[in-house]
Amino acid sequence: MGRQLSALDAQFLNFETAANLAHIAGLTVLDPTSAPGGVITKAGIIDLLRERAHLAPPLRRRLVEVPFGLDHPYWAEDREVDFDYHVRELALPPPGSDHQLGEQVARLHGRRLDRRKPLWELYLIHGLAGGRVAVYTKVHHAAIDGIEGAEVLAALMDLTPEPREVEPDVEPLETAPDLPEMVTRGFSRLLDNPSAVLRFVSNAVPRLDELPVVAQIPGAGLVARLIRGLGWTGDTPGPELPDLPRLTVPRTPFSGPITPHRRFAFGRLPLADVKKVKNAHGVTVNDVVMALCATAVRRWLVQRDELPAEPLVVGIPFSTRGEADDDSIANQVLLATTTIPTDVADPKARLSIVSTAMAAVKERFSVAPATWLLEFSQAMPAALSGLADRAAFRLAARTVPAMNLMISNVPGPQLPLYICGARVLAQFPVSVITDVSGGINITVFSYDGFLDVGIVVDREMVPDVWDFIDYLHDALAELMP
Repeated sequence: MGRQLSALDAQFLNFETAANLAHIAGLTVLDPTSAPGGVITKAGIIDLLRERAHLAPPLRRRLVEVPFGLDHPYWAEDREVDFDYHVRELALPPPGSDHQLGEQVARLHGRRLDRRKPLWELYLIHGLAGGRVAVYTKVHHAAIDGIEGAEVLAALMDLTPEPREVEPDVEPLETAPDLPEMVTRGFSRLLDNPSAVLRFVSNAVPRLDELPVVAQIPGAGLVARLIRGLGWTGDTPGPELPDLPRLTVPRTPFSGPITPHRRFAFGRLPLADVKKVKNAHGVTVNDVVMALCATAVRRWLVQRDELPAEPLVVGIPFSTRGEADDDSIANQVLLATTTIPTDVADPKARLSIVSTAMAAVKERFSVAPATWLLEFSQAMPAALSGLADRAAFRLAARTVPAMNLMISNVPGPQLPLYICGARVLAQFPVSVITDVSGGINITVFSYDGFLDVGIVVDREMVPDVWDFIDYLHDALAELMP
């Protein structure tokens, strides 16, 4: 039987509007010289997808809605996917520069996926300078999180130019429940809701300062600290919960409701240089990444005389995979918030402050991983949670900003990979911006000796997104021992 979307999965559907899009993507740059005939074709991509679609289940899943929104939708699998619809082909005009590629990806990334189809699209892009080819792949966040997105790409890639042998698909297809069963399940969850709400209140009150939007409401953090001071930590056993920093979100040029239009820039940082900085200062690679991003954002704001006196607040997605007791296909990603020291002029001091802040976040979520929030969300009636999701999103976007931007660092393979025989030169992430998270998203993916950086921004708020790539290189250079 088809699996049901979790409440978190459904949230990615609920908040989506013409401006707030909820798909994540990757831009794969290929060298086709090692491919058969030295070319990559749409037909070759489709053949690969047909052979391996069962290794990447989101490519075959489509939504099945429950009548009247009584419950969260289900996934059903289609063995015969219309790959000719999902796989498109285009070419850049000469000279095929990186800036042209970024502009094309920005346009593609600003288009919603059709919910009547499996929630993904792939674009084969020819005409890049130097004979390169690119593949832009986007999948709805309701279907995958960042970690599973990397796993989907891995299913389509090989360790050598010669494609590996893949076992044929013999598993039965997952189908959604029939109409009467879906309705029955929806009513059953409605009846079970009161106990779920009571459990939530017990767990939520001492942890209000973990919720990115709620934590900004005046007094929420104080209430949480007072309750924890009385020894109340809900159902979470173990040591006392460490305090999180008190966050005030300053206004920036990239704060507030976003438009439907995007810009995208990408670049690479040598992982060896990042590790030199890590070792010289006794921090982690992730600390260095966060500090580099803080420096780049600070410089962008200084150039425009828009630097706030307070540090910016950043959202940091992190995966909880490995904590669940089942083999759930649902999103297992949560969002922590902390500050980045954009108000500090010295780059080494910024790195030290970032390291301390990240250690505090890790300590808090290692003691209490916040899966309680996912469990509660899953217990809420779908109709109520859908309305609550949309209302909370509108409120946060206009009155209670949750953060200034998002930064994410996703580990990847440190060896060369191939698609259809073509070597993967780089794998740039293309992520999400929203009214709540701000008009900048910087995502980093490590691959084959480099940190591949993808920066998505609101087109109107940040017209000069490529400056950030230069600023990141400068930030790394000033920290080098």
